[in-house]
Amino acid sequence: MRTTNVRDMTSLQPPVDPRLSWDIPAFGEMSPVVDFDEVVTRVLAPNPSPMTLDGTNTYVVAAGDGGAAIVVDPGPDDDDHLAVIEDVLERRELHVEHLVVTHHHVDHTEAVPAWKALWEAQVHAPTADVAGPKGRVIGDGDRVELDGFGITAVGTPGHTADHLAFRLDHGPVLTGDHVLGRGTSVVAHPDGDLAAYLTSLRRVLDLGPDALYPGHGPALTEDATAVLEYYLAHRAFREQQILALLEESPRTPRALVERIYADVDRQLWGPAEASTRAALVKLAGEDRVAWDGDGEARLT
Repeated sequence: MRTTNVRDMTSLQPPVDPRLSWDIPAFGEMSPVVDFDEVVTRVLAPNPSPMTLDGTNTYVVAAGDGGAAIVVDPGPDDDDHLAVIEDVLERRELHVEHLVVTHHHVDHTEAVPAWKALWEAQVHAPTADVAGPKGRVIGDGDRVELDGFGITAVGTPGHTADHLAFRLDHGPVLTGDHVLGRGTSVVAHPDGDLAAYLTSLRRVLDLGPDALYPGHGPALTEDATAVLEYYLAHRAFREQQILALLEESPRTPRALVERIYADVDRQLWGPAEASTRAALVKLAGEDRVAWDGDGEARLT
């Protein structure tokens, strides 16, 4: 049975991104180092790209100045990036005891082996490959503790199967690539799972965070709830676009991308197609679309 009667994709209205009205840095204008409070310092890695946005955000987390620290998502193995991190550690009189990783993508993990050896730090990661020898494989609910402070892993699969966010004891959530500071996250089939991703978005929404500190892009501190609700609405909008086009005729994922993302830079069409495939898998699982992972998709 057909599940939509939307016949004109152009009549669909996209949700409004609340961040468009916020006072956040423009692309390429993020400060390389920001102290959000006495606990969290963000260091921007020098690896900007269409996929990493301004670069990877590495977070130095400690109960305050002086003592032990957690470094979340070390990012690229880059001497300049390391030098800035060490400047932050010296300024805050901290030493690194723990390296924590949100997911296995190389732009978050490349520096882990070198920094582990440099600081003799304990690695905590969602997969054994990233955790390495003597590393700790962690999952939902696991904690990384400092004296008087800690972070708690929140299972957020979807962007990748192994993705974790981290709730800081004082409220903010380090979102990794689950939620970005600008734009929306890629959910790339087959590692990405859109149904799981939407469940994870709702889970973070239920946490009621007062701030989201993403793996890429500016911090989201004005209204975290509005951003999470926008992410959910954006995914629903993309589904409606797909269904509207399939009302016209069966189409391949690439043909869907050519229509839906016609105004988007073509170098992003590859990730867009991977996300479209993830959406088709979800819709097929709901028996709204027939698609076997190859060829054209059609409405059921």
